[in-house]
Amino acid sequence: MKIGELAQRTGLAASRIRFYERIGLLKAVERQANGYRSYPADAVLTLQLITAGQRAGFSLDELRTLLPNGLAQWEHGTLIDTLHRKVQDIEALQAQLAQSKAHLLELVAQIEAKPQDMDCTANARRVLAEMRLGQAPAKG
Repeated sequence: MKIGELAQRTGLAASRIRFYERIGLLKAVERQANGYRSYPADAVLTLQLITAGQRAGFSLDELRTLLPNGLAQWEHGTLIDTLHRKVQDIEALQAQLAQSKAHLLELVAQIEAKPQDMDCTANARRVLAEMRLGQAPAKG
């Protein structure tokens, strides 16, 4: 099939398809005598896998190592291991983000707990001094 049909069937721009081909994610592309690309039917599935993988958080480099040369050559165990590792990476990132969120919320609370008789500059100094000392902001 030509690139226009492939783009229509996958919802991807032709430029994106050519990019995936250029970086080696989309393989087995033949050129016709007129120079047009001719894509095999399984290119639709490959592009759908690339798109789904990116939505799941895989980088293009990770996808390059994960996708086999032919879909029939996929190693089940390797695929499962890779997917489990990605889930662990996401869980670690979630924990890190939760910790960052908690720190930011503590900082907001500390800034908002400015004593009425203190101006903003003095409050900023107070909060920054506590941050430098590594103290947990006081709960108010």
